[in-house]
Amino acid sequence: MLWTFVPVALLLSLTPGPGMALVVRNAAVGGTGAAFRTTVGSSIGVGVWAVLSAVGISALVAASETAFLALKVAGVAVLVWFGVQALRGRKRASAKPGPTRDQAFSSGLLTALANPKLAVFFVALLPQFLPQGAPVLPYALAMAAILVAADFSIYVSLGAAVSRTRRLVASSRFARRVEQATGAVLLVLAGRLALERS
Repeated sequence: MLWTFVPVALLLSLTPGPGMALVVRNAAVGGTGAAFRTTVGSSIGVGVWAVLSAVGISALVAASETAFLALKVAGVAVLVWFGVQALRGRKRASAKPGPTRDQAFSSGLLTALANPKLAVFFVALLPQFLPQGAPVLPYALAMAAILVAADFSIYVSLGAAVSRTRRLVASSRFARRVEQATGAVLLVLAGRLALERS
């Protein structure tokens, strides 16, 4: 019954969040390559949480107030850091036009790994799609792979679309506006995460 999880995974991947905001930002300022590397980092981070969920570790994080709070603080710090960086943008024309390869990858990875909502999400959602009596680990890993594939395909498509728009507009002003907008979105998401109860 894994096919019933596919539309759910697609809908979840289309839901805006920090990963999507970073892909848009990095595509606008660094092009398709930066968006792709951000997507790879984010996909690995989501995959790590999915595997941790399958082996039961994310359930411990979700159940432990201290662990959840520590991860939440880390998540807020990461989102604030990336949000402020995006708002500040490039101050000088001589500044590099976009994130380096490592920066693009690590921004996606860190944003996913520092997101405590992923731990709770996997604990709450994946069990609903497990067939009764089925082995948990293989099914959970298969669902995780479906979700990572959905995220990956949607984020890569989004990054390519933003990058193409950037080329059509051919304006550093467009990239700057997108960068500022995603910086604001990241700060709003950080605020929401900070105010959420575990």
